[in-house]
Amino acid sequence: MKQVIYDYDYAQILYEPSVKLGIVVWKHKPENAEYQNAFEVMIEYSKKHPVENFLSDIRNQGVVSPDNRKWFETVMIPKAIKNGLKRAAVIFDGNVFKKYYINMIIQVINKYGIPMKLFNTEEDAIIWFKSFNK
Repeated sequence: MKQVIYDYDYAQILYEPSVKLGIVVWKHKPENAEYQNAFEVMIEYSKKHPVENFLSDIRNQGVVSPDNRKWFETVMIPKAIKNGLKRAAVIFDGNVFKKYYINMIIQVINKYGIPMKLFNTEEDAIIWFKSFNK
């Protein structure tokens, strides 16, 4: 049963304890501080609750700025791994600009040995996450 951690106007942050899954569902294009805050909230939450899996639903996110992408790669990913992240997934709609952003993120995450996959639905991503617990 998913728990709502925070519900901002730009993103909803959830936790699914049965899968140790942190979820960010973007509602619209966030400002730089909002983008970073959503991930920081998840990191803080992961200090008390295990977040081994992370899912970002970016269908309504808009294009991420180069500054935020760099921040995500250099600050957020290492922090998340330090706090127990083992796998990540993204739900997206095939938008060309988002695909570029995701490919950049995948390249960086691969350097850390974290598996990451793209999905069309949250259900498919959760099935993938659960496959690691068998």
